[in-house]
Amino acid sequence: MKLPEEFLRKMEGLFDAEEYEKFLKSYDMPRFYGLRVNTLKVGVEEFKKLSPFEIEPIPWTKDGFYYREGDNPGKHPYYNAGLYYIQEPSAMLPGAIMNTEPGDYVLDLCAAPGGKTVQMAAGMKGKGLLVANDINSDRVKALVKNIELCGITNAIVTNESPDKLARKFCGFFDRILVDAPCSGEGMFRKDEDAAKSWGKFKCDKCCSMQREILDNVDEMLKPGGYLVYSTCTFSPEENEGMISEFLDKHKNYDVVEIPKAYGIDNGRPEWWDNNKELLKTVRLWPHKVKGEGHFVALLRKKGERTANEKGYAKSKDSNMIKLMEPFYKFAHENLNINIDGFFVVKGNNLYCLPEEPPDLSGIKVAKFGWYLGEIIKGRFEPSHSFALSLKKEDIRKTISFGADSIEVSKYLKGETLMLEGDPGYTGVLVDGYTLGWAKQTKDMLKNLYPKGWRKMQ
Repeated sequence: MKLPEEFLRKMEGLFDAEEYEKFLKSYDMPRFYGLRVNTLKVGVEEFKKLSPFEIEPIPWTKDGFYYREGDNPGKHPYYNAGLYYIQEPSAMLPGAIMNTEPGDYVLDLCAAPGGKTVQMAAGMKGKGLLVANDINSDRVKALVKNIELCGITNAIVTNESPDKLARKFCGFFDRILVDAPCSGEGMFRKDEDAAKSWGKFKCDKCCSMQREILDNVDEMLKPGGYLVYSTCTFSPEENEGMISEFLDKHKNYDVVEIPKAYGIDNGRPEWWDNNKELLKTVRLWPHKVKGEGHFVALLRKKGERTANEKGYAKSKDSNMIKLMEPFYKFAHENLNINIDGFFVVKGNNLYCLPEEPPDLSGIKVAKFGWYLGEIIKGRFEPSHSFALSLKKEDIRKTISFGADSIEVSKYLKGETLMLEGDPGYTGVLVDGYTLGWAKQTKDMLKNLYPKGWRKMQ
């Protein structure tokens, strides 16, 4: 592939002759393809038995796998059931380093399209709060869809600038991920358009954005909390340079060692100010790992972290309870579980979070927690995201089809299925995993798969 001449001169100046030659040869090699199992829906061992693809473990994350070029997991019904997220292998490292736990308060500051968001959500297991933000309103749409597809119930999606969030969420988060906008040099092999547009996103412009983002992170992170900073560029200015500058400004942070294994290299302090702490950061090179270029740093804010209140908050407002009566009726008739948490009604729409939400006044919110459905004329109509967050055993009446069946194909296209059954809401499954709702009426299964999600072929 043709690489920008200025980029090549820069890399030649960083490497010795032998490593530069190996680096160049990597661009003649095929790229690698990856998917990450969504453990909110299926266990890793269970998926390995189920997988229709030939897969190989990605060593730096417990739930990631390579798949072969030519396979197309995005067109398989398991994708529509949210069993996995398609993600470049190296891009799985920052989410793995975050090591989220149930009950954490987490911020994904530059989240769209959501690969790292859903990875962190899996570690949280539906407990705590996950705020996923992106400043680009168009990209936020993809973020919302991926969160719903993966069955995440504890996420709030915002569309704001970092400085506005910093004023609202002072000392709020246990963990913050900054997957910073960057010059994208590490993605040239994956995306030739990134190489063509490199001149528009040079590192000086990106450094300005990264600096502004990092200036606001300290305000939002609790003492004892963790910050992961990552990019998909090789540029020292955007990597070691940004971390060194942040540490100079904020003396209350330590760099945490990230293990070096599987071809993962250390950061290069000799390319910046020779601060040996930068050796604790990591770089992934396309000539050393089976993946594209990435940089990751893990920082810990000094101090003792205060515990978040665990458990479920419940809405006690009497008017709220009255408004929710149609939902309780639906749940009693159609579910085998109780839906617990903090409920909010906005207009006719019902939402739920595992804990009472923070003050979001003045913040643009694109998704508020788990969208359960709509209350219309005294009845409750469940949402698609509601179905995707439920397991087979949660739903009283289900119907399951094989992944290769004509019924699954028709359902994903939005077609009516001519099948008999007991009247009422039915969970439609593929090999036992939820795809969405349908409504049985005599000899017809009315399709409720959302129009915007339907397959065209």
